[in-house]
Amino acid sequence: MTQSVSFRITRTAEDVAQMLNALSQRLVKLEQRLESLELQVRQQRSEAETMPAEQRQRLDDVDQLLLDCQELLNSTELCSDAVSNSAEMLSQPSMSESEHEAAAA
Repeated sequence: MTQSVSFRITRTAEDVAQMLNALSQRLVKLEQRLESLELQVRQQRSEAETMPAEQRQRLDDVDQLLLDCQELLNSTELCSDAVSNSAEMLSQPSMSESEHEAAAA
């Protein structure tokens, strides 16, 4: 009986050791991946900071133009809706004089 218990304990300890080894390897890989990603982020930030002022100004101007165009499109939609509503009201047949007289009576 003592031998089977000892075998189980030894076997379980080996399984735990293998699991710890596998987890350690995964942790090392994840740490390397994290370092790589952090390096990429740092490089992108440094590139953004070293962007010439002229290029940054051009991009700002493009952003402003896009905003202006969007506002213009929105105001044009509102105007066209108002015009179409007015056109509908004008295109409806108005009451003739006889209908006005009948309504008045």
